[in-house]
Amino acid sequence: MTIYSVVAIPLESYRQWNNPNFWIDLPKSAAPAWTNLVGAKAPEHLVMRSGSAQVTETFDGGIKIVTHSYTVQFDYDQFPADFMLLYSARYGSTQPALQTDVMRPDGKEFRIYFASLPPAQGGQNVFSSRVFSTDRAVAESLRGDVGTFSYPQDPSRPQVMLFSDANESKPLKGTYVFRETFYLFDGADSVEDSGIILGGKVYGVLGTDELRRDLATGILWAAPVALFIGLTVSIASILIGLIYGVVAGYKGRRTDEGLMRVNDIFYSLPTLPLLVILSVTVGRSIFLITGFLVIFGWVGMAKISRSLALQIKNLQYVEAAKLMGQSDVRIIFRHIIPQLLPLTFASIAIAVPSAILGEAALSFLGLGDPSIPTWGQILHDANSAGAAVRGLWWWIVPPGLLIAITGLAFALIGNALDAIVNPRSKRM
Repeated sequence: MTIYSVVAIPLESYRQWNNPNFWIDLPKSAAPAWTNLVGAKAPEHLVMRSGSAQVTETFDGGIKIVTHSYTVQFDYDQFPADFMLLYSARYGSTQPALQTDVMRPDGKEFRIYFASLPPAQGGQNVFSSRVFSTDRAVAESLRGDVGTFSYPQDPSRPQVMLFSDANESKPLKGTYVFRETFYLFDGADSVEDSGIILGGKVYGVLGTDELRRDLATGILWAAPVALFIGLTVSIASILIGLIYGVVAGYKGRRTDEGLMRVNDIFYSLPTLPLLVILSVTVGRSIFLITGFLVIFGWVGMAKISRSLALQIKNLQYVEAAKLMGQSDVRIIFRHIIPQLLPLTFASIAIAVPSAILGEAALSFLGLGDPSIPTWGQILHDANSAGAAVRGLWWWIVPPGLLIAITGLAFALIGNALDAIVNPRSKRM
């Protein structure tokens, strides 16, 4: 997941995670597309831009007419949630006009919009905008077509009226053609872009959240963040604890007593409340949170490495190194710590889940780094929006499941390494 996120997903989606304008083309709180395999087939969100349009250009009395046609295959059991028309044109002093028509599968054609673009601000002007299905002009255009249906229709709900069967109150399935026609009155005028967004109720692999963000993108980007936190915190805390405990065990006497009393103080501190206080008072950057987790993560390894150092320092090769006049630092880093490296690797793997869970807990409480997507932050947003009460399970289950799976994976790796480096405990 980490490799795929870095290689395949645009970095801009990571940077713009909290920018609502970046995700405006996506649906709001849409379920995953694969849920259509079970039950009624809900409309899938569709975004079509000018690259997929059939473009025709004609001239009539000196007026250039450019038409962008979009073909939509609609085979769903429910009506679309809404629709948007996108357009962008370059023009001068004479304002172009935009007309939008919809050809239905039953051969009926509805004109849903006709208006002039705003005046240019001097010289060539590029104007880009959107026409929403809630626009009053769309409802006014459809008011004259109400008689086409054999039952009452509400033109203020064009997404229902356009896709309704003329004789029965149900969706009309088949091929629809949306035509955006631009009337350009100057030869230098041009159509820069166009598009149609058909608002669906399902989208993508993991759906979207309340802010229209693609949850698959956020969850995938959270994987490298989780690995960064887990591996950084575990490696740093285990190495600090290893060196701290070995120094205490090797030196002994007052040094050992003083260092272990400091260790006991850290060991007795309530970790989560202190992490909350530090996040509120110091900062919520992901690097600060990583540092906070390191501060409280080294104490367990310090106790283990101290007890092992007390045994190793009495071995003959350590005594021989002392008689040869080697310094304490050389003995610690050349003769004692290398003996503990197998245990260190296993401890690093086992410590990763607690680091990931620590960050997830802070983010879930709203004290994580809000600028980047993490599994804990996604769960916090889901909790704030009442996703559980509203039945938006796709916003809750995937990040929670990935936290559990990642923690389990590293725990199994740590247990496997421990069995390799400590075969006696396996026989017992």
